[in-house]
Amino acid sequence: MTAARSPLTPDAPPRPGLRERKKIRTREAIRTAAYALVEQQGYDATTIEQIAERAEVSPSTVFRYFPAKEDIVVTDEYDEPLLAELAARPADEPWTDSVRYVIRKAVRLAMTEQPEVTALRARLMREVPAVRARMRETVTGVGRTLAEAIAARTGLDPEGLEVRVHATALVGGLLEATMYWAEHGHREDYADLADRALDVIEHGLPTGKG
Repeated sequence: MTAARSPLTPDAPPRPGLRERKKIRTREAIRTAAYALVEQQGYDATTIEQIAERAEVSPSTVFRYFPAKEDIVVTDEYDEPLLAELAARPADEPWTDSVRYVIRKAVRLAMTEQPEVTALRARLMREVPAVRARMRETVTGVGRTLAEAIAARTGLDPEGLEVRVHATALVGGLLEATMYWAEHGHREDYADLADRALDVIEHGLPTGKG
């Protein structure tokens, strides 16, 4: 997911204070600078110093917001609003339908608002081992948070094996859909691939070769 703002929540959250707005602007300036430089000269050739200069901040400021260069690529602002949207779905809606609704909405927003950045991030995840490794570390944390959301919705233990397996399968499946999208030159519809990944998690592998 890639959007910098949080359009997923059903009701607009309170406007952040001045300090928080400054942090958001700084974080986005760093991301924008990094994406532009990577697009121009490649990931490995792009340094923190270059990113800082382009974003008009100090290198120490970049590290304060992003502990490593990989974090600039793999982090976004979608996790919290996505989970809030998931929690806001009707209580009587099947869990799988809630997940599918939120994932579809998040992916389509990413592709509508920042398609180039979404594609760039997917490509870097495929091409740069450090980015791919950091992404996998990040989704592990997302999986734990998702397990808590599943537990709240189902009444199951968030530390129970079944919940942990299901949460890990969800985030892992979406990560593989992103990799597949990049490996095939972004030709297929990203939202459709995410939907197919959810189908496998929900129903298992298709039978036959047809």
